[in-house]
This record gives sequence, C-alpha cells and structure tokens, in this order.
Amino acid sequence: MKFLNYGSINIDLVFSVDHMVKPGETISSTGLEKSAGGKGANQSAALAKAGATVFHGGKIGSDGRFLVDLLKDYGVDTSFVREYEGATGQALIQLDKNRQNAIVLFGGGNHQIMQSEIDETLMHFEEGDMLVLQNEIVNGSYLITQAKAKGMKVCLNTAPFDENLRHLPLSKVDILVMNEIEGASLAGIETEKSFKVILEKLVEDYPDSEIVLTVGKAGVYYGYREVRLHEPIYDIPVVDTTAAGDTFIGYFLASRAKGYSTQETLAYSCKASGLAVSKNGAMASIPFASEVFC
Repeated sequence: MKFLNYGSINIDLVFSVDHMVKPGETISSTGLEKSAGGKGANQSAALAKAGATVFHGGKIGSDGRFLVDLLKDYGVDTSFVREYEGATGQALIQLDKNRQNAIVLFGGGNHQIMQSEIDETLMHFEEGDMLVLQNEIVNGSYLITQAKAKGMKVCLNTAPFDENLRHLPLSKVDILVMNEIEGASLAGIETEKSFKVILEKLVEDYPDSEIVLTVGKAGVYYGYREVRLHEPIYDIPVVDTTAAGDTFIGYFLASRAKGYSTQETLAYSCKASGLAVSKNGAMASIPFASEVFC
C-alpha cells in the first residue's frame, strides 16, 4: 500500500512561556525554537519513520525548502510538494511550564492548493492506496471525492476542528481520527459525556467509518460496527505534547499496513505517541520503527 498524505507543511516557531498569554497581556519568552511542523508534514514523517511508503502532497514558499529536505531525510517522497510565490504555512506555538501548548496558524501555501494540482497528483495512485488528510488545507471535499472515485481508502484527522469540517463528505471517509473535544463537537453532544457515549454516537452517525477517539491520559477508544476496543497510554514522563496526535496517526496507519491486528495497532500507536511526548520538538520527537516495534 502507498500512502498519499496531502497535508499541511508549516514552519513552527515555539516560544517557551510561564503560562499562556492572556488578552491584553505581554509576557517574556524564556526560549525560542524554529522547527519543522504542520500536521500533514508531521504525519508524513511519522509514517516514514514507521516504515511505510509515503508521498507528501502540498505547497510551500521558498522559505520552506528546508522542510522538504527534512522530509526527504526521513524517507518521505516529496515529488508532489509544489512551490509558489508566497509564504509557507506558519505555526506560532506557546509552550507553557506544564508542557501544554497553544497554537496560532497562518495558512500560507496550505491554502493555495489547486484542484488541477490534486488531479495531477492522484494520477500516480490507484485502488487500494490510501489518502491521508487533516483539516489544515483547502479542497478537502475535492480530495476525498476524487480519491474515492479511484478506489482509494481515506483517513481523515479532524484537527483542527471548525465548522467547515461538517461540509466535508465525511460519510465517504474510511477512518476518522479525532480527540475527545473534536469527537464531542462532531457528534453534537456535550464534552462532559463519557468517552464511550461520544464513541457510540460517532459509530451511529458514521456506520461505514472506523472511529479512532484519542482521549489524552485515558488512552484511545476504537469503534467500528460491532467492535469496541480500548488501549491505555504508554505511560512515560511528558516533556512536549506537540506532535503526539500526529505520531499516533502515522503509526496507526503504518501498523495496519504491516498487518497487525487492530488491538496491536492501537498498542503500537500509543507507544509511539508516548515516546514522542518524552522529547522536545515535533518531527524530531517522532520515534523510529526500531524503537516501537520491539
């Protein structure tokens, strides 16, 4: 199976702060780090580090060439990353003393992807391959529709959640991955409800989709038709949570492609995510297959 991850590529600017800045407040940062990021790029790196065959599709400005080089170093095929006369996507990240983050995004090239470019890219994929998407680029509906017309599978990470997500043809998506807040919003129920209640509503609303609900310290819940599974976290001291979800998704898809059962897949994904949060950074924190499949 080949994976086409049509997703965001960002330059991350991480400011270390005592606490998240409040409205009207000015605070000093104790550190600044410039690194590679974007949910799309992170997930491509995770897929590649996990040993999958992954192609990245997207768009950058000339300021993002170093990101493409980094993806190549991890083993990602970047043939379908296009460059335009503009800026690469940016992420302004506050990382507080408790290692929690708050993120402000600028779309840049992620919002300049054209349908003609999508058509040219999809010509290189076929039935049985998988399209991986996040909610950080434009033309998501077109990507899903065209990929399904070719017989491809589709995995969608619903982050970052906004109302535009509801306009996507979600019933065509084979795997929906989200956290508990996104899951509650998509299900249209209160976040105070139990994780199992959220899961059941999503399984009911999207009967043809596998639902993967990540719930922080409570691990992950899985639902598809009559199957219900749970996997606890890989408990390890947390340093930086930035790429935890992206790592989980990359290893979930790669583990599936390797033929592991769904329960084994969840376990390996939680382990990979746990190892990622034990280190600083986004892409750099994602573990390699030799650290996870052992």
